[in-house]
Amino acid sequence: MSKRPGGELAARPLHFIWVADCSGSMSVDGKMESLNNAIREAIPHMRDVADENPNAEIQIRVLTFSDGAQWHVSKPEPIASFKWTDLTADGVTDMGRALTMLADQLKIPPMTDRALPPVLVLISDGQPTDDFDTGLKALMAQPWGKRAVRVAIAIGKDANLDVLEKFIGNKELKPLQANSPEALIKQIRFVSTAVLKSASSPASQTSGTVSPGTNIPIPAPPVTDTSSADDDVW
Repeated sequence: MSKRPGGELAARPLHFIWVADCSGSMSVDGKMESLNNAIREAIPHMRDVADENPNAEIQIRVLTFSDGAQWHVSKPEPIASFKWTDLTADGVTDMGRALTMLADQLKIPPMTDRALPPVLVLISDGQPTDDFDTGLKALMAQPWGKRAVRVAIAIGKDANLDVLEKFIGNKELKPLQANSPEALIKQIRFVSTAVLKSASSPASQTSGTVSPGTNIPIPAPPVTDTSSADDDVW
């Protein structure tokens, strides 16, 4: 019998994976510095979410992509002890390679069929320079790739929204837009708290309750004020 995500209610690992664009364009106008600061500031709030729900064992990993892709944090780290190490930017945007590497880690094993649906947060300010579609196909070929809560953050107006929408795979969910450091902090906080809380809730621990393509129901994202051009740094 093939293994399927889900199983009996119990304390389960929830893998929260940042997939971050570290291409050269992220070094422009302080985008990388803002991303590092935003995620670092979000860590204590993620710990609060974990404390509120002991049924989920929240574990963090970080995958980066530029010239190729590499695990910045390769082994799942419990949120209680996780410390953010700054990313740096250089090179191109091999997003497809990152998704292929992500797919390899969502196989069973190393994943367990008793885990909660993972949260995958793709962050990018540009467009892929390699074969994105092949990488996405590899990700979606894995049960945990299909069942994952997939969220995307577009940094600046040059981000390829079509690609990010394909990654999300849900017409009702759009990429979160961040055109300034303040907006990026808001979007990072949203995925680190509201999305994480929903993914770790008891409702997410029941197999088969969510139809394909909808992932786990998540709250509405924060509204960013786009009325002033002064807010558009990127």
